[in-house]
Amino acid sequence: MNSPKNIDPESLLSVLFHSPNATAVYQGEDIKILTANLAMLNFWGKDRSIVGKNLQDAVPELKGQPFVDILKGVWYSGETYIAKNCSAFLQKDGVLQEFFFDFEYKAILDEAGCTAYILHTASEVSERMEALRLAVEKSLAEKNLNEKLFAINEEFKVINADLLSKNEELITSEDNLHKLFSLLHEQQQLFRIMIEQSPVAMATLKGPDFVVDVVNQHVLDIWGKDRSVLGMRLADALPELKDQQFLDILKNVYETDQPFYGKELKALLTVDGETLERYLNFVYQPTNGLSKEEKLILIVATDVTEQVNSRKAINEINTRLEIAMDASRLGSTEVQLATGKMESTDRFKMNYGFMPEEEFCYADLFEAMYPEHRDRVKALVQQAIRTNGIYSTEYPVKWRDGSTHWIQAHGRPRYNDMGVADRMVGMTLDITDRKLFEQQKDDFLSIVSHELRTPITVLKASLQYLELLKDKPYSNLHSKMINQSLRSVEKMNELVAELLQIRRLTEGQLEIKKDWFNMFDLLQHTCDHICFEKEYQLVVSGNQTASVYADEHRIDQVVINFVNNAMKYAPMSKEIHLNVEVLENQSVKVSVRDFGIGIEQEALPKLFDRYYRVSHSGKEYSGLGLGLYICSEIIRKHEGQIGAQSVVNEGSTFWFILPNGKLPD
Repeated sequence: MNSPKNIDPESLLSVLFHSPNATAVYQGEDIKILTANLAMLNFWGKDRSIVGKNLQDAVPELKGQPFVDILKGVWYSGETYIAKNCSAFLQKDGVLQEFFFDFEYKAILDEAGCTAYILHTASEVSERMEALRLAVEKSLAEKNLNEKLFAINEEFKVINADLLSKNEELITSEDNLHKLFSLLHEQQQLFRIMIEQSPVAMATLKGPDFVVDVVNQHVLDIWGKDRSVLGMRLADALPELKDQQFLDILKNVYETDQPFYGKELKALLTVDGETLERYLNFVYQPTNGLSKEEKLILIVATDVTEQVNSRKAINEINTRLEIAMDASRLGSTEVQLATGKMESTDRFKMNYGFMPEEEFCYADLFEAMYPEHRDRVKALVQQAIRTNGIYSTEYPVKWRDGSTHWIQAHGRPRYNDMGVADRMVGMTLDITDRKLFEQQKDDFLSIVSHELRTPITVLKASLQYLELLKDKPYSNLHSKMINQSLRSVEKMNELVAELLQIRRLTEGQLEIKKDWFNMFDLLQHTCDHICFEKEYQLVVSGNQTASVYADEHRIDQVVINFVNNAMKYAPMSKEIHLNVEVLENQSVKVSVRDFGIGIEQEALPKLFDRYYRVSHSGKEYSGLGLGLYICSEIIRKHEGQIGAQSVVNEGSTFWFILPNGKLPD
């Protein structure tokens, strides 16, 4: 076995270069870059010229960051290092920027247990971290906003009470009244400054007409307006609010003095002549204790359109994924490795023979699996956990009704913040039909090879014998060998014809050329070769005027197949009855009956399946098992029906029904 150190880096690069996962390979205590694929080079902002350099020299901005030291630790210890949500500063378009990554430094050991290489795989999670940061910031902002709003409201209550008290004390003096208005003006100015400089969208509406009293730039950005709306009624400043719910909500807040908290409410706002759909979190807070004309409603709002649209997009993707999985009959699950508890889709449970409403755990999965496959699958799961890889396998399961089904399974581990695998996500597909088809295909090839071998062997033997007789006078032996050769060739021709017909059926190329003909006449003249040999007697009966609009050649082929099967499987039945009748709906029914050993009832539904060959008391018969299938397809193309009845030891009847079609002109 060659040492890993003999791996050609360029050969390794050709494998890794097109991987969507960022991958690099290092060697040595100085962390020399042996190879790196395009995804990793893009992370670093470098090209392939860095291959062969030390990581510190190739990516100098890593200096002062922990990554090179960690890699050296992995090189010396041989212990794999895994990190998630890790911050890294890298050059991007000439600017040092912060990114976040999930990555693994995997020590590849040689036969002596020493580190031969370090495999570095990474995926960027900056968008995930940014979304998390934004969510935290918005949550804090909303919390601070609510606290400020509450404080402002309380302050207004105190100011209002103070003003009322001072009003009673100073009302008798014109000089004191002037001081009161001065104080009130000062408080109002302070309030306006607080709103205008607030880091969140805020505004006040005045009086029962909701006149825009104070606004800041943030709320104007949401409305898509400028400061010209000051002093306007809200209904005039934002005419697009007509027929939306916001004016009615404001009216209720004004009349009841009860605040309203809106969460992700949709608003249609006109910005630069274009109607935009925005989603808002907002509060309508009334100020109590003022006169009717001076009463204010404070608005505090946050535009959450981006978050709502992102969630909708994710939900839409999930919905499409569910539809795709359901259409493809894929089942998915997540198993808690410590408890064995599984959260599975309905399809996943059904793949193992369980109903959607039933409980299904990890132990049930292995219980359904055939015992000889359990250890192998468990080993694949453990290997995936060790390598953070994907396991893929196929195995049979036994449903509780005793039926066997085949499962194709894929799974991957998930790790907690400590780097420990605590979950396994997986998908399964019921591939029973595919397995049965593969088995049928193998059986078919085996049958074809067996059936062709016999006439070829006979033909070869006959020709070899004729070769020995070629210089001798012509005799009966010559005729016998020639006839035997012809029969072998005819048998091979029949087999090839069946194969060609099944190919045409599969490709939808079997032509049907319809015309009117008398069915009774067809039955009388079919199978002339049988009548000529006089070993079997064909008895034709029924309606002598029955006519059908069909492909006479194809229908004759069906009748001949029925008669040949009667001779093959009921050789002691020297009479074969052919009957034609016209049914009440004017369709025509044709039946072929023998008086042989019959067919078991459980075999009847399978007779017209592709490659099916019925067993008769352990005897084997030649053929590909395609004849009756071809017959059923011919009748199907005529939009007719086909079937069989049989009683063991009394015989069998094969029949088909053709619609009469239009009458001839």
